[in-house]
Amino acid sequence: MVIQIAIVSGKGGTGKTTLSGALAELFENVVIADCDVDAPNLHLLLNPSVIEEYEYHGGRKAHVTPEKCDGCAICAQHCRFDAISLVNERAEIDEYACEGCGVCKLVCPKDAIVLHETLSGMFFVSKTHVGPMVHARLKPGEENSGKLVAEVRKKALDIAEKRKYPVVLIDGAPGIGCPAISTVTGVTYALVVAEPTNSGIHDLMRIVEMLRHLRRDFGVVVNRSTLDLPNTTKIHEYCRSEDVEIIGEIPHDPLVMRATEEGKSVMIYKESAAAEAIKKIHRVLMKKFNLD
Repeated sequence: MVIQIAIVSGKGGTGKTTLSGALAELFENVVIADCDVDAPNLHLLLNPSVIEEYEYHGGRKAHVTPEKCDGCAICAQHCRFDAISLVNERAEIDEYACEGCGVCKLVCPKDAIVLHETLSGMFFVSKTHVGPMVHARLKPGEENSGKLVAEVRKKALDIAEKRKYPVVLIDGAPGIGCPAISTVTGVTYALVVAEPTNSGIHDLMRIVEMLRHLRRDFGVVVNRSTLDLPNTTKIHEYCRSEDVEIIGEIPHDPLVMRATEEGKSVMIYKESAAAEAIKKIHRVLMKKFNLD
C-alpha cells in the first residue's frame, strides 16, 4: 500500500512548502504532489522539468449562438452575476463573470444559449532531482480547485503504484476550505505545520477540528518554535489537552530564508539547525510507517 503523507497548515505562510521540499530531499523513492493549486510554489525549490501535461476542465460557461439570439434580453434580466449584456442587439456573455449556473439557458425562449466545458487549468507530471512530481496551475479567476487537487493526487498515486514507490508526499493547500479538504481526504497521515503566533494557534485548532471530522491520523510540527516561546508552550499545552501528537519542532533559522531566496532546500546547509530538526522529523515518520 502506498503511504500518502500530506503537509498541511491552518493558514498560509507557516513554512509548509519549506518542510515539504526538505522532506522530499530525505525520502527515497517518493512521488511529490503540489496540491496548493491556487498558489503553487513547491516548484521554486525542486525546479521540475515538465514531461507530461494535461488539460483540466473544471466547470461550464454559457455561450450565445448569435444567429438564434433576437436580443430579447430575458437572459440578462435573470442573470444574478451581471454576466450578460446586449451588444448590437445580441446577448454577449462575459466569461469571467459567468458562473455557469445555466439560468440563462433555461429562460432563453429561442434556445440560443448553450453551456460548454471550459479549460480551467493544467496539471503536469515532471521530473525532479528527488523524484517524479505532479503539480498544477489553475487559471486566474477559476474555481473548483478542490477537483483539480483530486486530479493531482490521483495522478501522483497512479505513478507511485506503477513504479512501486512507497510514499506520496503532498504539499497541501492551506486552510480548511475545499482544496484543503480534497488534500487530506483519504490520506494515510497529515502533518500539520503550526507557528507560535496567536493567529497560528487559532488556525491550528480549526484544522485539528477538520482532520478529526474527516477521521484522519495526524500530528503537529511547530515551525519557528524559538521565535515566541510562550506561544510555543501554548501549542504544547493545547496538543496535550487534545491528545494530539507533536512530531517535532523546527527552530527559527536564518538559513531557511537564504535557501528560499536561492530557490533551494534548506537541507543543502549542513550547519542549519532547521535542517537537523527536519531530519529528526523524517526519522519519526520513517519509524511510524516502518520505512526503515
